[in-house]
Amino acid sequence: MMIKRLIQLIKIARKLASSGALDTINHLYKLPLVLRIFFDLISIGSHKKKLNQIKSSGEKLCDALEGMGTTFIKLGQFLATRPDIIGNKLANDLEKLQDKLPPFDFEEAKRILRKEVGEEQFVKIINISEPIAAASIAQVHLAKIKIDNKDRDVAIKILRPNIEKIFNEELDALMLFAYIVENTLKKTRRLKLIEVVHLLREITNIEMDLRFEAAAANELFENTKNDNGFIVPQIYWQYTSKRILTLDRVNGVSIRNHIALKENNIDLKNIAENLIQHFLRQAVRDGFFHGDMHEGNLFVDKDGNIVPVDFGIMGRLDKYNKKYLAEILYGFINRDYVKVAEVHFQAGLVPNTASKEEFAQALRSVGEPIFGQNIKDISGGNLLSQLFEITEKFNMATQTQLLLLQKTMVVVEGVARKLYPETNIWNVSKPILEKWLEELKGPKATISSAINTSGELLKRIPDLPGFMDKANHALQLIAEGKLNLTNGSNSSLEIEKLRLKSFRNNILISILGIVILSFVVF
Repeated sequence: MMIKRLIQLIKIARKLASSGALDTINHLYKLPLVLRIFFDLISIGSHKKKLNQIKSSGEKLCDALEGMGTTFIKLGQFLATRPDIIGNKLANDLEKLQDKLPPFDFEEAKRILRKEVGEEQFVKIINISEPIAAASIAQVHLAKIKIDNKDRDVAIKILRPNIEKIFNEELDALMLFAYIVENTLKKTRRLKLIEVVHLLREITNIEMDLRFEAAAANELFENTKNDNGFIVPQIYWQYTSKRILTLDRVNGVSIRNHIALKENNIDLKNIAENLIQHFLRQAVRDGFFHGDMHEGNLFVDKDGNIVPVDFGIMGRLDKYNKKYLAEILYGFINRDYVKVAEVHFQAGLVPNTASKEEFAQALRSVGEPIFGQNIKDISGGNLLSQLFEITEKFNMATQTQLLLLQKTMVVVEGVARKLYPETNIWNVSKPILEKWLEELKGPKATISSAINTSGELLKRIPDLPGFMDKANHALQLIAEGKLNLTNGSNSSLEIEKLRLKSFRNNILISILGIVILSFVVF
């Protein structure tokens, strides 16, 4: 297994070196000498791709990643949602990454469809089209299906053959590479390579089970079915499996086609404002939002309803983050920096050792320059981005879902302003935030919270005597000097250091082996 991973790693290394991606990465991060030597050795005999010198480093990296296929396209898309790791500029560049590949064989697609849904359901699928879109993981076909003796126009998403095997093999190799780099080059640990690869595996393995995407679409449908102006396509579960997703065909115009929208008498100002409000409702009301609301995933039907597609990336916020989001945005709208600071301290997001006054001052340094601009130009997403930079200085650990929300907010605002440049984000947002905070703090919410809290306390009462006995016993041991609170921690740390040192030595041997193998295999 290890030899297989090493060989796969060599192939990836050669692909990286020949794509031109390494030159771009080196320009951005300055790779350590040992890594540059390693890749130079690995790439001997391969033809290096020349990238367009006019383009920015981020654009060059996009081109390189697109040329390297599935795993690297997904890696780039994932990194675009993590400005905390790669910085805002590169994250914005990677958002332009095009997830497009040639379609796989049409007959193979029909064979997969027949196998997944069964012969009885397959014969009810008629007029299956050639693929209308093909990405790194799946492709989409149009068709008609029989439901209750009625024909329904649907879109069918089909996973690429063997995509799971290809993706996981490449990720195994990348994880090995991440271990090698992080445990031999301490300076690279700030890049969190192991964490990046691990999270990418988790996210994409879920994305490769289309039942999860179907469930996400269904949940969003249930949450928004009573929201005027926003329609989520219906899922057809009897035609959906791990490798197949079937949902209503979208009959509408792409939200990026402003000319066609105007020709259909669609009010662009109304669409822009509705888009922002629907996104905020999903975030602060439901705590479940579409995390990839770019122009390619949004359509407008003939009645002016916004119709989203592609539910592979979804964001989720718990009740604390929903309250946090609503209160800080509302606080910034009213320029009440003390209130925003209090929200952070009440939620335990900033250590109590920090000065509330200094934190409010730091928040003012974010808010005032922004509100010095024309209000229509103020971005809620950019405000959150700057806020997270400030909170990091006060040792606040930003949650991943808030970062995804911030990135999605930037995208949504961008789409809205392309539709109607005079869109006032804050005027549009304020009623949604006010309504949510009113519901959150109203009598009904207070009573509900009290009942839930009381219930939890009642559940824990039987455990209280046992807990007190354990606490008393621990205090007695400390008083008698039988329980040392520091030595154990230090010894465990030493054990961890020894383990890492041993692992590092093994990895150094592995690197040598890789170099030797590269000459043997290639």
